[in-house]
Amino acid sequence: MLKPSLPPAVERPLMRLCALSIVGSALLLVACSRPEVAQEPVRSVKLITVGGQSLNVQGEYAAEVRARVESRLGFRVGGKLVQRQAEVGQVVQAGQLLALIDAQDYQLAAQAAQAQVGAAQSQRDVAQAEFKRFEALKNQNFISGAELDRRATALQAAQAQLIQAQSQAQAQANQAAYTRLTATASGVVTAVEAEVGQVLAAGQPVLRLAHEGPRDVVFSVSESTRMALKLGQTLRATLTSTGQSVSGKVRELGASADPVTRTYGIKLALDAAVRWPLGATVNVSAAYLPGSQSGVIQLPTSALKEEAGQTVVWVLDEASMTVNTQAVQVGAVDGQQVSITSGLKTGQKVVSAGVHVLSPGQKVTVYAPASATTAAPGGATSNPAR
Repeated sequence: MLKPSLPPAVERPLMRLCALSIVGSALLLVACSRPEVAQEPVRSVKLITVGGQSLNVQGEYAAEVRARVESRLGFRVGGKLVQRQAEVGQVVQAGQLLALIDAQDYQLAAQAAQAQVGAAQSQRDVAQAEFKRFEALKNQNFISGAELDRRATALQAAQAQLIQAQSQAQAQANQAAYTRLTATASGVVTAVEAEVGQVLAAGQPVLRLAHEGPRDVVFSVSESTRMALKLGQTLRATLTSTGQSVSGKVRELGASADPVTRTYGIKLALDAAVRWPLGATVNVSAAYLPGSQSGVIQLPTSALKEEAGQTVVWVLDEASMTVNTQAVQVGAVDGQQVSITSGLKTGQKVVSAGVHVLSPGQKVTVYAPASATTAAPGGATSNPAR
């Protein structure tokens, strides 16, 4: 049976439409087919073998050089400061005059006391002469023994008054002498705390004198460090200006904390031959402070990664040469090293760099230094994960 033929004007567009339908169907089939899975790249990683080591927690403290003996000198009596002959930094010798206060009142009091000594001595001489005269009369039986006893008592009273007057005169002479402030020892004046014209109370500091002799390094530490340090312990002190380093022994531990800083003062005794300048800045190094321990696992900070609120590391499975995460507990931090308190065992291999580009189960190779790296085809080389 013959099919009716279509007019050419209708047949040609219909044929083109059929051809386009066939091409579209082919493209749709190609688009719906599953793409090939991209193979995970094999990364080169740096590894570190876990091993226990000693953790030495060290501390470094800013300190100052001071004289082992330092006195705050003041007058033993009050008065107006009329002269001060010492300045900060001046070297003085024992007994050297440092300052004076107005001594006029004390000198007048000393003169009055000396006059009382003269009066008491005259009364004693009169009483002594009477006693001798009455003693001669008693020997001749012209007076009774009772009368002689009264004269002896009067002599004793006069003698006592003389002793009292002499003691008062000596005390007043001492008061007058206390108006002169002298150096108690050879040393250096480190501070001036009073000026000429100032009225001072007895004992008020005027000068601070650092005695000549051995010197200390003084610094402050926290309570935990104070409890760790021991008397006689050897520490290292380095003079900041020159870098000279010497050893010293702890000779004094602060008994109470500073009320403001809540720190404890420590004094490190230097050898007598060390003549560092007073007030010089020193750095003191202390080792094996609280937190030091042995058999500690330490990793570089670059090996750690935060994941789901916990710290993890990448551990290598040498049989399959793949890496997987393992949670760890982090302890003390020492510079770029972190102590691991749990989660790892000695001998495990941990990725030490490039931890943020790895995925669980990913195959890796061990990174070799550039000198040992083999060139890949085309001149490319294998780089470690970064």
